[in-house]
Amino acid sequence: MVLIVLSVFAAIFIILIVYGIVIYNRLVSLKHAVSQSWSNIDVLLKQRHDELPKLVEVCKRYMKFEQDTLEKVMRARSSVFHAQQQGDVARLGQAENQLRQGLMNLFAVAESYPELKADQSFRHLESRITQLEEAIADRREFYNAAVNQNNVRIEQFPDIVIARWLNFQPFKLLEFSREEKQDVNLTPLFD
Repeated sequence: MVLIVLSVFAAIFIILIVYGIVIYNRLVSLKHAVSQSWSNIDVLLKQRHDELPKLVEVCKRYMKFEQDTLEKVMRARSSVFHAQQQGDVARLGQAENQLRQGLMNLFAVAESYPELKADQSFRHLESRITQLEEAIADRREFYNAAVNQNNVRIEQFPDIVIARWLNFQPFKLLEFSREEKQDVNLTPLFD
């Protein structure tokens, strides 16, 4: 009888250990999915980071009186780069908004320069940056989905027991404030 009781307890103990290992492996998988999603964003941010100076240089040839617009784009580019390097998701969201506004202003001002709009390099860079912006938005969506999945799992029972015991931490969503989500008002550029 004692042997049967010990065997049942041993079986339950082994099942709990295996179940704990399964939970741990799922949490590790989710953590790495978040890291991979961030890396995907990082690659696109670096590509855009490399393209922006080329765009500004092309624009400088035509837009001699629009230095302020060009400088804002470059400052925003620098802010995105620093937030990206530090992995500061909140600051990255703010910097991304500044860059998005700067690019919209730059493209709007470029409308006033027909020779710039006709420049093949400008058209290519404008298209390339627009494609990168769309890809970044897509990757941001994947990142937030991975973060949400991770954060939910580490708060659910029984995963929370393993997550707390092994110090799994939640990740921050890449979010934008209400003001940052609104369309940019371009009217002042044409007054």
